[in-house]
Amino acid sequence: MNTHSQAVSSAGVQCGEERVYALNKLKKSPRNVRKVPHTEADIEARAASIQAKGLISPLVVEPELRADGSETGYGLVTAGEGRRLALRLLAKRKVIGKTTPVRCLVDTVNDPQEISLDENVSRSSLHPADEFEAFRDQAARRGFGAEEIGARFGVTAAVVRQRLRLGAVAPDLLDIYRAGELTLDQLMAFAVSEDHARQRQVFETLTNRQPYAIRRAMTEAQVTAGDRRVAFIGVPAYLAAGGEVTRDLFTDDAGGYLDVALVDQLVAEKLEAQATAIRQAEGWKWSAAYLDYPHGHGLSRIYPRPVERDEEERARLAALRDEYAALSEEWGAVEDLPAEIEAKLAKIEATLAAEPDHAYDPQEVAHAGVMVILGYDGEVRVERGLVRLEDAPPPRSEIEPEIPADTADDGGEDGDDAPPWDEDTAQAEVEPEDEPVGDPGAPLPARLVAELTAHRTAAMRQALGENPDLALVALTHALVCRVFVQYGAMPTCLDIRLSSHHLASEGDGIEGSRAGLALADRHALWAAQVPADAADLWAFVLGLDADSRLSLLAHCVGLSVNGVHGYERRPAAWAHADQLATALDLDMADWWAPTAERYLARVTKAHTLAAVHEAVSPEASERLTGLKKDALVAAAEPQLVAARWLPGLLRTPKAAEAESAEARPTAAGAVAPIDDDTAQGVGQDLVAAE
Repeated sequence: MNTHSQAVSSAGVQCGEERVYALNKLKKSPRNVRKVPHTEADIEARAASIQAKGLISPLVVEPELRADGSETGYGLVTAGEGRRLALRLLAKRKVIGKTTPVRCLVDTVNDPQEISLDENVSRSSLHPADEFEAFRDQAARRGFGAEEIGARFGVTAAVVRQRLRLGAVAPDLLDIYRAGELTLDQLMAFAVSEDHARQRQVFETLTNRQPYAIRRAMTEAQVTAGDRRVAFIGVPAYLAAGGEVTRDLFTDDAGGYLDVALVDQLVAEKLEAQATAIRQAEGWKWSAAYLDYPHGHGLSRIYPRPVERDEEERARLAALRDEYAALSEEWGAVEDLPAEIEAKLAKIEATLAAEPDHAYDPQEVAHAGVMVILGYDGEVRVERGLVRLEDAPPPRSEIEPEIPADTADDGGEDGDDAPPWDEDTAQAEVEPEDEPVGDPGAPLPARLVAELTAHRTAAMRQALGENPDLALVALTHALVCRVFVQYGAMPTCLDIRLSSHHLASEGDGIEGSRAGLALADRHALWAAQVPADAADLWAFVLGLDADSRLSLLAHCVGLSVNGVHGYERRPAAWAHADQLATALDLDMADWWAPTAERYLARVTKAHTLAAVHEAVSPEASERLTGLKKDALVAAAEPQLVAARWLPGLLRTPKAAEAESAEARPTAAGAVAPIDDDTAQGVGQDLVAAE
């Protein structure tokens, strides 16, 4: 008998003998090569598998021996430590007992460390594609749901759904993944949809196979649930119309993807219904519904005017407002209002709403229309009072004035009131004179008219230049004419032009931004007060108090600001825009935020990381470095918005300090002008307007 046989014989235990140990009699072998412990997730998964299917593979143990070589009754687990820990977890949860018998294979021949090493090194892991298809087969063949499968394998239902979705990718793409020609990230991008034909089409035609590009191509006929159109119609309405929501189980899909054709159809129907309802209720000539504001529509506009009321009506409405204010102040701190108080407030609100201070002229409404537009936030935006060119009334200056009866043509020589014919008079008229008398009513020569009015203009320039108050009135009037007069010639003799650059042509959503909406609201408030007849504008401006006139002037001047950095290079104008922003103490963080739509999705990853580095911290930027662009944008957006970060183009330069910030006095207290070189070279050190 050789040495090996003798050792086996003397121990009395053959290699591979099956023996049963109580669970509490099993210990980890000190010669187990695994130093990094099993994770909790691994132990949970093994425990779930054992609970569902029992212990499939027995543990390999060696008997624990005393110093004299006798057995202690314990087994040292050489291979299967993870299964032992899973059994102990089940015992801890009272699923099994602490003394539950465990089937083991006893090996006293092979080196325990080699057995432990061999079990972990020589095994071959299952390819992920095989795992995905096996999970899908469990669901299809055995009818198991994600929760049941997860319970049997110790993973969450969400993980099972991901594997099932990956297993549902077109079989030929799974084979390509097995061959190593697709990465797991790419396969997950294809799995955003279960449409095999679309998966194959994208694979065959797409040259850029980055995961984000694949995902975008797979969902190009869909919109996310966070889209403004979906917010407008609501997901329940979409589902009720037969739509389906596709979920991306591997990225943040903002609630899923919806079919864009059905969404657009539902949006168009709802917008059109609202436009029609407004037109019928308010009496407009036409209505139109648009998904986006139709820039360049070429329509003019009318605005509501103050409603004329007698003294009694004004007093009645004022009393209602006072009553409403008093009730609101008295009951403002009470959450649950008494029914009679709530009803009274509602009645006053309804009365005041039915009798507004400003309203459209019914005659103007009859030839104007209304647009219903979907805003950037999914809310409806209603634009009233738009007038088509063919519906526009003729300018008042083109309407032939009525001639008073007492100044009408007397019919000339054939009229009834012509003087009687006189022979002597007739003879005198026929005889020529040395010098013709001429007609006193004949027009003056054009050259003389120009000369006379030039003298008058010069005098008015001099006089107006000495009257700053009236000059301000005239300037305001001229600008108001440019801004609010839509038809006919400008009723101003001041040769002042006002240009307002069309900002909407520079980017989407500007008119619907916070600043754009605030500007439109202020313009509408002034338009409601400005007279419809251009001839009445002078009296209107002249009659305003000083503060109101300055506010109107500021509004008109504000419309002329153009700080756009476009194709036309205007460095001096851009420098002045910085100066003006500094004087205004403008903080663009109050008007703009670095969202994905407005900035982050339109710049490189490097731009985004640099912004996080600056606004949050270098550590935060470092943590985001390895993310794909979509994930990077999603992670960076809330941090940058919270930090009120702004790109350089939107930052207002700080007012320069010391003498460089002060205007240099010249003769007569004037301020020295900035020359062209200085204007073009103004950078961050700008002269602050006092």
